[in-house]
Amino acid sequence: QVQLAESGGGLVQPGGSLRLSCAKSGFTFSLHAMGWYRQAPGKERELVAAVTSSGERTKYTDSVKGRFTISRDNAKNMVYLQMNSLKPEDTAVYYCNEVVWAGSSWYPSGSWGQGTQVTVSS
Repeated sequence: QVQLAESGGGLVQPGGSLRLSCAKSGFTFSLHAMGWYRQAPGKERELVAAVTSSGERTKYTDSVKGRFTISRDNAKNMVYLQMNSLKPEDTAVYYCNEVVWAGSSWYPSGSWGQGTQVTVSS
């Protein structure tokens, strides 16, 4: 059974940083691309960043480019999201999931975890 556990969220002031972690078990982690999603109140869930199975290639949504960095450690079955220069509009619940490339975009392909809340506020 595939299990996900996101952690590392919290309350941070604008301009601050957080590092999110996602532990995944129950499947061969190193064979799958992974992504971080977020969902703000009243909005649809959106893909924030994705990383290929090897970790060599990454993709970011425009609003976080230059501020967020996705990375992974296949030996530990972990994927991370380093978030710097946080803005109030980054406030959301953040989730990780497996992603697959289809057509011209990444799509979630696994089950969702509980997510971790990130709140950016002064």
